[in-house]
Parts: sequence; C-alpha cells; structure tokens
Amino acid sequence: MTLSPFFSPSLQSYLLVAAAAILDQALGDPRRWLHPVELIGWGINRSRNIAERRAASNPLALRLSGGIITTTIVGGATLTGWGIEQVAHNQIGALQWLGSLVVVISLASALAGQSLKKAVNEVIEALPNLDEARGKLSWIVGRDTAELGEQNILRAAAETASENAVDGLFAPLFWMLSGCALWQFSPLLPGPVALAWMFKASSTLDSMLGYRRGSLRWLGTAGAKLDDLLTWLPCRLVVLSLPMVSRPWHQAPKIIRTAFKDAASDPSPNAGLSEAIFAHCAGVQMGGHNTYQGIVVEKPTLAQQAPHANREGVENILRLISRLEIAWISIAIVSNLLI
Repeated sequence: MTLSPFFSPSLQSYLLVAAAAILDQALGDPRRWLHPVELIGWGINRSRNIAERRAASNPLALRLSGGIITTTIVGGATLTGWGIEQVAHNQIGALQWLGSLVVVISLASALAGQSLKKAVNEVIEALPNLDEARGKLSWIVGRDTAELGEQNILRAAAETASENAVDGLFAPLFWMLSGCALWQFSPLLPGPVALAWMFKASSTLDSMLGYRRGSLRWLGTAGAKLDDLLTWLPCRLVVLSLPMVSRPWHQAPKIIRTAFKDAASDPSPNAGLSEAIFAHCAGVQMGGHNTYQGIVVEKPTLAQQAPHANREGVENILRLISRLEIAWISIAIVSNLLI
C-alpha cells in the first residue's frame, strides 16, 4: 500500500492506524453498518449450538469442542484480516488508495473507543433519572442494575469505562501496532488488521462463552484463557503508561506499585489491574460488592483514599483514555521515524 512517496512503507502502516483511530473517534460504530463482530458472534453461536448438541454434558468433550471453536473462530478472523491486507498490498495506481481505505475501515472496526465513551456518557446524562440511567447501564455491564442508586450507577460507569478501555481500545491498538512492526520485516507477515481481528475474535469469544455456569464452564475455557493471554501485555503497558498522561505524572512509580497491590486480590489477571490504574490516576474509588444474577460478589476496594465515583471522576477517566490513545500512536510513529 502506498499513501505517498514521501512516507516510507513502514511509516505508512502506522499512519493507517492513526487514520483508523481518527475514524473511530469520528464515527464510532454506525448501527446500520454490518460489523465484523456481528459475523464473529454469529459464528460463535452456531458453533456453540452444534457443540452443546453433540457433546451433551460431557466436560471433556465440551473442553475439546471449546478448543476447536476457539481455533476456528480466531484463526478464521486472523486469516480474513491477512487476506484483506494482501489484496490491498497488491493493488496498483488508484486502487492502492482504495486498498488503504479498506484497511483503515477494517482497523477502525476493531476499535471501540468512541462507542465506549458514548455509552458511558449516555448513562451520566440520564441522571438523575434513575430508571433511565439503570436501563442504559444494563447494556454495558454484566451486574444487576435494577436496584442501583446514583452513586453505584456512577461507580459501575467508572469501572466499565476502566476495564473496557483495555479490552475495547488499548488491547486491539497494541496488536495493530505489533502488526505494523511485523510489516517492517515483510509485508507477507500478518499485519495490523490480521492481529487486531485476531484479538477481537478472542475477546468476543470470552464475552459470549467465558462464563462459569452450565456447559460454558468447560466450553468457554479455551476462549477465556486465550483472551487473558492476549490482553496480559497490553493491560500492563496501560498500567505503566497511564500515569504519564495524568497528574501528577512524577508520582508514576508510586501509583503503579499501589495499583498492582490493590489489584492483587482480584481473580481476573487483567480486569482488576486496569480498573486499579484508572482509579488511582483519575482519583476515583472503585470496587466493593456487586450483584450478578442475584449473587453478591465482593470485589477489592481500589484507591481507597479517593472520593467515591462522581460525574467529574467518570469524565476524567474518559479524558485519560483519549490522552493515552494519542500518546500510544504518537510514540509508535516517532519511534518508527527515529529507528
């Protein structure tokens, strides 16, 4: 793909990612457009129905089926992304620009930054109408929302913004930039679309099958483990870099240590840590008890000395997400220029 003779091929791949981030911020996920995640979700549902029918309640058969589903869905998404890249690479003349546009749109489809901000803002704007705020919140969280008061609604908004910033934005962005780095060795290697869609497929598998109930206790194991693995490094890069775009940035080492300490007792290897670093950088207390399908789950308290979640705190989290996205892309482009 050639955007301009003034840019090196390796730099152009990073510029495509930057363009995708701008497109995501401008449009989000238009509801009338067919989204790749919808196709991935359709494939997961079909595979789940077949697996549960054939494996019945046999744990071993369900685990094996889950492994096959994970390999098929993630592998298929990766190959599709790689195919888009290769077709775009092999165009000439004006078609090169069309190929680049397809790549940018494909990359933007893997980013959920604007959609996350819009969903969280809708919850905040619905307050003080509790019924409306609870309804909007129920679309973006897994906890029970019917009995939540305003303070707990705001805490839930802060927590989902913090956790999904990693899952929906920074993890796919990390894999995009990793794909750009691979392209510096050879354009035949999986690039930003392939790796971003790889992560997106894994994340969708975890969100649809990664539950510890019924047959999913075994069927969803492979997808959940893969998602944890693919999110592990991006999550920790967020922890290391977020204090640099917050205030006071010179306290970064202390904030990072405290975030790791706070999240140590969370059963998730990534969710608690992503919430903890945003809690400390935005000055918002998170954690406490949540109810899931009537079952109370006690989560560790994060940033215990900070004020309880409020509008300003949630809005500060959203601002930090935007700053860090710009920082990651800028560092990647500058690093490429220097190298």
